[in-house]
Amino acid sequence: MSSMAYTPAPTGTGLKATVQKFGSFLASMVMPNIGAFIAWGLITALFIPTGWTPNKSLGELVTPMITYLLPILIGYTGGRLVHGQRGAVIGAIATVGVVVGSSVPMFLGAMIAGPASAWVLKQFDKLTADRLRAGFEMLVDNFSLGIIGGAFAVLGKWAIGPAVNHVTNWAGTGVNWVLNHHLLPFVSILIEPAKVLFLNNAINHGVLDPLAVAQSAAHHKSILFMLESNPGPGLGILCAYLLFGPRALRPTVPGAIVIEFLGGIHEIYFPYILMKPRLILAAIAGGFAGISVFSVTGAGLVASPSPGSIFAYLTETPRGSYFGVLAGVVVAAAVSFVVGSVLLGFGRGEKPEDEAAESAEEAGGASGVSGVSDAVPAQSSPEGATA
Repeated sequence: MSSMAYTPAPTGTGLKATVQKFGSFLASMVMPNIGAFIAWGLITALFIPTGWTPNKSLGELVTPMITYLLPILIGYTGGRLVHGQRGAVIGAIATVGVVVGSSVPMFLGAMIAGPASAWVLKQFDKLTADRLRAGFEMLVDNFSLGIIGGAFAVLGKWAIGPAVNHVTNWAGTGVNWVLNHHLLPFVSILIEPAKVLFLNNAINHGVLDPLAVAQSAAHHKSILFMLESNPGPGLGILCAYLLFGPRALRPTVPGAIVIEFLGGIHEIYFPYILMKPRLILAAIAGGFAGISVFSVTGAGLVASPSPGSIFAYLTETPRGSYFGVLAGVVVAAAVSFVVGSVLLGFGRGEKPEDEAAESAEEAGGASGVSGVSDAVPAQSSPEGATA
């Protein structure tokens, strides 16, 4: 079944349509790789030192998968969306350079390098089409991909990776400014959008954790551990999707809820926001509400909850803070659910013809939703791309 059957492609030429198309293109790079994210999430939740069944040997899988495998898969998929199999190969090559040139997981870099390198190769192929002598096609195709791919790998190492690192540092500086001016709940305005761009680990472990450790050493707990890791906003958005999202997507949501809320792997819900970028407002509102409750109740954790699971939260909660911690999670989930439901129009946004087509497919013996990876519009060229 074509992925186009699940989510209608955004149409129009206005700003709203442009943003939706851009978000759809980003989601199209991530969604087909959700299975890999789930595999990494399960391994992380099970085998890291704070996981369900800690195992040092198996826990060694976590870092290579998040550092290399997942970004390369995203770059590969982004390249394929732009220029088929040749674009996929050059997208993977370019992403390796970005990964090596950065000190944080390069999801954002992969989303840049993969499609960009494939687009350049596509333009070269257009220039040489029908101009090559018979027998030289394979030679030119292979060498052009190798040369352009190698150039993009170097560019990724020297420019794209460091640039994304700079963006990460800039986001961290913004968070620090908000903290220093005692505007703690407003930090969600920076953290939630950054999370959706897969900068969550950089902000949490690179900026917040060092500050939180010092605070915890002095006061035996810190609210800073909970600014980024709160599973409440993601839970609320996924519940809104479950009740009011596109019907073909709803069967994929329960599994995502388990991975996000129980497993603590927040990356699982980011593509759902990328498909409907306006839902970032729900994430911000939920994060704001949760942090406000944490602040009012004086809640805090003794260490970083890793992964950001409700189980990790309870494990790291000191005596006397359980009410504040649980209240902050529940309020964040409730607020993001309400705002997300409003932004999804309480399910009224689906066109009758879409529901009729879905019913016809079911009546005809359609296989149904096979997974989250089919939940985005098919993209064949950069002109249909969006963030």
